[in-house]
Amino acid sequence: MAAIKVLNMNGSEVGSIELNDNVFGVDYNESLIHQAVVTRLANERQGTKSTLTRTEVRGGGIKPWRQKGTGRARQGSIRAPQWIKGGVVFAPKSRDFSKKMNAKAKKAALLSALSKKVADGEFIVVDELKVSAPKTKEMAAFAKALGLDKTALVVMDNNDVNVIRAAANLPKLATLPLAQLSTYEVVVNNKVVMTKAAVEKFQEVNG
Repeated sequence: MAAIKVLNMNGSEVGSIELNDNVFGVDYNESLIHQAVVTRLANERQGTKSTLTRTEVRGGGIKPWRQKGTGRARQGSIRAPQWIKGGVVFAPKSRDFSKKMNAKAKKAALLSALSKKVADGEFIVVDELKVSAPKTKEMAAFAKALGLDKTALVVMDNNDVNVIRAAANLPKLATLPLAQLSTYEVVVNNKVVMTKAAVEKFQEVNG
């Protein structure tokens, strides 16, 4: 097991915590992480687009003019694609973009992504995360103290409304309860910050 220092909200070291190698020391599996991210993004797509083809638009039952003798190009229907208000060629239709990924693969991808953050020094543990009121300046001071100058994900062991509201106006800081943690959130953020209680709970479940 590897030990990692625990910081307080002011960025000072207040202790350490042992990280389980079966959770935070997993080999990096890029293909599995890619699959998890693609699955997440695909499942967010609505797939509700729909455009009418020439068989679905209104009108066009007869030829607009006779085949020969007018001097104009022959036409079969005013709903052909080249006409204004005509149908669309290869029109997009509603479809289901969702993908499936089994639970074991999802878990392995998450552990691999978190282990990469630990190996790269982009994983921070704090003793607790509390704010006196839902004020942005408190979370801004917290981010500055921990050197979170790029995008960061803060994972909490509980769903603290004050913390969520305090971080809402900080575009580079995202908050998430432990139960909603996924590979996508880990990968898309530069650093991951977890409370000590969240780390212990995560190791207990996945260790």
